[in-house]
Amino acid sequence: MDYINVHQHHSHQARIITVEGSSKFEVKPDYATIQIEVVTQSKDLSEAQRENSLKMNQLIQSLLAMSIDRNNIQTAFFNVFPGYDYIDGRQVFRGYEVTNAINVEVHDLNKIGIIIDTAIKNGANRISRLEFKLENESVYYQKALQLALKNAQEKANAIASALKLSYMPVPIEITEETSGGPILLKSVAVAGVQSSFDTPIEQGLITVEATLKVKYQY
Repeated sequence: MDYINVHQHHSHQARIITVEGSSKFEVKPDYATIQIEVVTQSKDLSEAQRENSLKMNQLIQSLLAMSIDRNNIQTAFFNVFPGYDYIDGRQVFRGYEVTNAINVEVHDLNKIGIIIDTAIKNGANRISRLEFKLENESVYYQKALQLALKNAQEKANAIASALKLSYMPVPIEITEETSGGPILLKSVAVAGVQSSFDTPIEQGLITVEATLKVKYQY
């Protein structure tokens, strides 16, 4: 909702117009990050860890074979949890679950589907997150701010015209309403392990937006 407020003060005080300017546009993402997990279970902790390590090493080697830079493969987290079942009101130890997750940064977006399929074929059993991002996000956000300010100026000019002012209002205060900048991510849900491999991934567009509150004196 547009925010427009005109304050009429006594003659010795400044008269203020407050407007909200906003902008929104879409751009293609530059790269993506994929969180890939290897989950193993066993009643013996060392066995669960050993199996997990073997599968993760195989997974990483398969990614390196696809010419993914090792610097673009980073550990996201490593967890070990004891699992329990509740049978007849009693807690029964089921075994240990070991989860090792890596983040893979992908700059050739056309390869995302084959990377996911390759990961699943080589030990991964969970693709928990896929996010599309922008390399130079600050450049896009600065453009959004400029467009938001232009939008605010157009509103102020329209009000000045309606008030039949002989001059344009002067901006005296600009407040950035977009907290901490834009959210430049587009998350995509990825289905679980499938029997046939040929994962289609639609990257779509990322929305960049900004909002400013501007006070004009007239």
